[in-house]
Amino acid sequence: MPNVATILSNSAAKYPDAPAILLDDIVLSYAALDGLSAKVAGLLASRGVKAGDRVALVSPNIPQMPALYYGILRFGAVVVPLNPLLKAREVEYHLQNSEASLVFAWEGILDQVQPAAEAVGIPVVPVDAALLPLLAEITAIPEIAPVKESDTAVILYTSGTTGRPKGAELTHSNLLSNASVSRDLFETGPGDVLFGGLPFFHIFGQTCALNAAMLAGAAVTLLPKFDPVKALEIVQRDKVTIFMGVPTMHIAVLRVPNKQDYDLSSLKVGVSGGAPLPLEVLREYEASFGVTMLEGYGLSETSPVVSFNQLDGVRKPGSIGTPVRGAQMRVSDDAGHEVPRGEVGEIAVAGPYVMKGYWRNPEATESAIRDGWFYTGDLGTEDEDGVFFVVDRKKDMILRGGYNVYPREVEEVLYEHPAVAEAAVKGRPDEVHGEEIIAVVSLKPGVEDNGELAEEIRDYVKERIAAYKYPREVRIVEELPKGPTGKILKREIEV
Repeated sequence: MPNVATILSNSAAKYPDAPAILLDDIVLSYAALDGLSAKVAGLLASRGVKAGDRVALVSPNIPQMPALYYGILRFGAVVVPLNPLLKAREVEYHLQNSEASLVFAWEGILDQVQPAAEAVGIPVVPVDAALLPLLAEITAIPEIAPVKESDTAVILYTSGTTGRPKGAELTHSNLLSNASVSRDLFETGPGDVLFGGLPFFHIFGQTCALNAAMLAGAAVTLLPKFDPVKALEIVQRDKVTIFMGVPTMHIAVLRVPNKQDYDLSSLKVGVSGGAPLPLEVLREYEASFGVTMLEGYGLSETSPVVSFNQLDGVRKPGSIGTPVRGAQMRVSDDAGHEVPRGEVGEIAVAGPYVMKGYWRNPEATESAIRDGWFYTGDLGTEDEDGVFFVVDRKKDMILRGGYNVYPREVEEVLYEHPAVAEAAVKGRPDEVHGEEIIAVVSLKPGVEDNGELAEEIRDYVKERIAAYKYPREVRIVEELPKGPTGKILKREIEV
């Protein structure tokens, strides 16, 4: 079974001087990126890392990130990509759970990663100005470690509605086959330039932008922190042909007042995923930029792409399209039986893109994958043309700006505040972010609301979890609604 790193080395052999990664005036050719990844493999060997070890990578989209990603894979280790917005307590959980043996950390978040790494007793390699001189002294390992089809390449932590994040184990086979599908879906080839604003620590950006581009011999132009004006500047400057984003990115770009002043004639397709794209946004996007917008569906556990509105197939605005090559989809009832077309049920997926399982969590794996089918937790329908639609989420998941947020983690932090007696977190529809996070709390006996307490509680949570997770609004109520067993009834809380 080929190692995922072969997609870089193969393209480096075919197109050594072609640009692979761009960031403003930085250009990394395929040969240079491949060479850096070989140095990273050598660095891991020098630090005592072994094949199969987990290596965490905490970084935004900067040129060093793909070099580290492919270097870890090249060596035969497992990449554990983490969101650089995480706080120390969250990083510590991920390092401990994955049993990581080393962590690469971007200099901008060392203050959060360093204490977490010290707590679990593993070394940190800073991703800063000293990294390239460090790699220059290292003996490269040009060989690519052989892997088996079942070998894990990446552990991607994914949110659920209960418990803590679970690590989806994606194999080399999962990622290679899905990168191939993604490349073909958008007809990506040498000469194409993909917009790299989707974070590579997330499976959407990792597979559909990074891996698909490297497989195709295309270039990815990076934007470490999304800004709609900068995005349009990048499209114009680098002649971007494929613009991938979550709906909030597309909405933000459409709201740039002078968007018509930018030359966007290089664009050939827009791609949306991560959350439902409002129909009016799709129509406005196509009218404004004169390109086709393709919306699709996938999950971390499915590598991610399983269905899409396809350039050469049936396209229905508002749908998630038809299953991609190799994917099987069905809509099932609670017993796992397929429901008639048009009826609502849970979307289930089978095929080569479904994860190996959840890392060291057989109970969660058995619950999610039954008889070869992965149950997504999303409710949907299939119409007479075999086109799928997502109706709603089965659980309480909140999707804010394309990121999954699960209420329990936020509630746990709320309960740590000395004034909070009970807490419930829900999502409220939001025009900009898709959903906004709202917390409703009751206070402990004797605690008085001084008029600023809600803001104090919000700031308390903000300091302890990633910026995309904290509640933007905290409401203080006398009592939360409860059922006969004392369970808080979230469905009765209006936000």
